[in-house]
Parts: sequence; C-alpha cells; structure tokens
Amino acid sequence: MKRSSLIMVLATVVISLGAFFAVLALNYKPVLGLDLQGGLSVVYAPAHPVNQATLNETISIISNRVNGLGVAEPNISAQGHNIVVQLPGVKDPQAALKVVGQTATLRFRPVLCSTTAYVAPPKSLHLTAAELQPTCPTSATNSNLLSYVPSTTSQSDTATANVLLPHITNNVVTARYVLGPTLMTGASLKTAVAGLDSTGNWIVQFTLTSTGSPLFDSIAKQYYQKNIAIVLDGNVISAPTINSTSFGGHGQISGAFNQSQADNLALVLRYGALPVQLVQQTVQTISPTLGAASLKAGVFAGLIGLIAVMIYTILYYRALGVVVVTGLATTAALLWAIISYIGHSSGLTLDLSGVTGLIVSIGVTVDSYIVFFERLKDDVRDGRSIRASIDRSFKKAFRTIVAADLVSFIGALLLYLLSIGPVRGFAFFLGLSTILDVITSYTFTRPLVILLGRSETFTRARWFGVARGLAVSNV
Repeated sequence: MKRSSLIMVLATVVISLGAFFAVLALNYKPVLGLDLQGGLSVVYAPAHPVNQATLNETISIISNRVNGLGVAEPNISAQGHNIVVQLPGVKDPQAALKVVGQTATLRFRPVLCSTTAYVAPPKSLHLTAAELQPTCPTSATNSNLLSYVPSTTSQSDTATANVLLPHITNNVVTARYVLGPTLMTGASLKTAVAGLDSTGNWIVQFTLTSTGSPLFDSIAKQYYQKNIAIVLDGNVISAPTINSTSFGGHGQISGAFNQSQADNLALVLRYGALPVQLVQQTVQTISPTLGAASLKAGVFAGLIGLIAVMIYTILYYRALGVVVVTGLATTAALLWAIISYIGHSSGLTLDLSGVTGLIVSIGVTVDSYIVFFERLKDDVRDGRSIRASIDRSFKKAFRTIVAADLVSFIGALLLYLLSIGPVRGFAFFLGLSTILDVITSYTFTRPLVILLGRSETFTRARWFGVARGLAVSNV
C-alpha cells in the first residue's frame, strides 16, 4: 500500500509539473480575452427584420471573416435580433470593423464615362444630365433617372439603372464614374486571394464559378477593349480595361492596393456577402491598459483568496493542511498547462469571467479536502486509529465528493450550453476545475494522506501532527 501510494503521488506531481514546464518551454501561455488584453466589441442590428436562418447565416459568414483575420477565440453570437462581435487582441480595430460588417455587394458594371471628382453630392438620389460635367456624352445621361448611390446605401434598387459612383482611395474621392446596369455580381465568384503581379503591385486574383465563367466571358466579348468597373458596396474599386475575350474562369482585380487592402478585399470576397445589411448599434474599444488593470485585479483577488485558504487550512488541519496546499499547487500547475495548450491549439481565451470561475473552483476543491478530513476525524473519534481509518474514510468521503462535484459540473455544463458570451467562459473553467478535482482527490489526496498516516513523524508531531489537526490522541 505504501509503495503504490508513493508511486501514485509522484506520478501525479510529475505529470502536473511536467506539463507545466513543458508549456513554459514551448512558450505557450493562456490566451487572454477581450476584457483582459483589450480589443473590440461591436453590436450590429439587421437593417430590416430577418428570420433566424438568415441571422445564423450572417453569424457564420462573420465568423469566417474574423477567423481569416487571425483573431484568437472571437466571440460572435446572437442576442435577440442583434449580433454581438467581440475581437480580443485585435491590433487594428478600425480595419477589422470594416471587414467584419461589410456587406460586400460586388457588382460588375460597364463604364459609360468618367466625370470630375468634385461633383457635389446631389440633394436627391437622381441626377439630370445638366447636373453632370460635360465630359459625359448625352447618350450616357439622357435619362432623368440617373441614380446616385453613396457607399452607405443599398444598391438593390439600382441594379438595373445607370448610376454615378465614386472611386475612393484612402477616404479621398479620386474620380467618379457614370456606370451602366449591373452585368454580374459577386455570386459568380468562387474564391479570391491577394497576391503580387509581375510588377510588384498588389492584386486580388479570383476564380469564377461554373456558371460565372461563361457569363464573364460573354461580358468580355461584348466589352472587349472597354472599361468594366468593379464596384464594392457603392465604391468603384477598379475600372480595368477588358483585354481578352476569354478568361477561362480566372481573373484579377487591380488597383492602388496596399497589402492590407488587398488582403481585406480578398477576405470579404472569399467568405461571401452578408445576406442582410447591418447597422452598427454600439462600438466599444477596450485598451490594453484597461485590460491589464482588469487582469491585475482578478489575479490579486485570486491570490488573496488562495493565501487565506492556505493559512486557514494549515492552522486548522496542521499537517493535513499541507496536503491542501500541495494539492492546490499541483492542480494549479495542471490547469495552467491545459489552459495554455488549448489556448495555443484551439484559441481558447481566458477572460475575467473565466478567472472568476477558477477562483470559485478553489472553494470547490477545498470542500473536497474538508469532506475527507472531517470524515476521517469522525472515524478516529469512534476509536479507530488514523492508519486504519484513512482508506475506509476516503471511500465514504469520495462518494460525497463525486456527488457534489457532479452537481457542480452539471450546473457548469448547462450554463455552457445555454448561455452566451462571458458566462460560457465562467462555466467552462469551473467545469474543467471540477473534473480535475475528482481526479486529484483519488490520485493525489488519498495516497498522500495514507503516506502521512503511516509516518509517526507526521502523525505524532506535537504542534504540526495529523492527530493534532484531527483533534484526537489515538494514532
């Protein structure tokens, strides 16, 4: 019994500390959430009522875009009819905001003419020929219903109309184009990636779908050696000249792109257009400084609670209190290793609610020790020796520990499945700690107490002995 108990204790310590030092050697550490490292939180609302299926599709597309940005463990969820997007650690909130909420309505329109960049915004959605600069031929503007479509408005009602659209670069209007009706939409695109052309300029290469390829080729034949504007959400991205009558399902979007602009455009196009226009309700940017302050407060609260528990258990249970301290240290090392590894491999984030879950779990873990020690105290008071009572007491106490931890785990599981946002972090870490509590109770607490109970040095010590902690004299 003594040998097997020693092996079990050593194995638990080696595994816990080994995992802890392994993640340190690999430079893995917990990935902090939005409230602990700063980041971006934004709430969107659909511009018009939508059903749940459309809302879910929108969330899925936004999730794909965010994953493409490389944000670790984003939180994207529905709250009622709104969509909440939380992006922890994002380095450029404004760029991320633009990519996430962009409806990405991509249209290919023929260029009828270009006009000056300084046409004043019209008072209505329609311009007459007289309101345009004379660089546009009358044939392009003879309709009294030439629509002006700013980038912030929907284009769904102007797809078949001539429109006046700007070419905006770095928030500056560099040109305006009079464009004909839409010839093709982004639905004909299969995928898109950013890259460099032969001259070193950034471009977006795209592949067309099986139905989009012949459509694009027919457009190329009709508009060969003419300009086709590529319009994204009311802004002319580029207006290249069609230089071939057949593209074989592949093409490219060129313009004055830098790498970030090309990557973001490819990202939006690759993951599709949102099925509904979104309206920003609130935007909250949490600075890294505020996040660091929250982290310090959470860690400080946890340490104060942990130190208080350790002091109390040592004063009350003496040598058995050391079992509590070493058990908490072993569990903490294993928790750190697990959280760090999952954070690195799957993007799990530790936020303030998760820290709260870990702090609460200290109480759950200490309860397990107290249940065992009090059961042991009762058996010894009934006349049994400490050595004879340990295994018998643990068997009875372990049933109580499992039952209590099971209730805690079920509560954490239900919270995780039914809640959204930070509450899920609290539930996950509480559930994880509860599982580890059951394991370490059997593999660490029981065998270590058995070893102490068989050592007269620890059981008979005047001020620090196990018997002293159990308030009994028979050892």
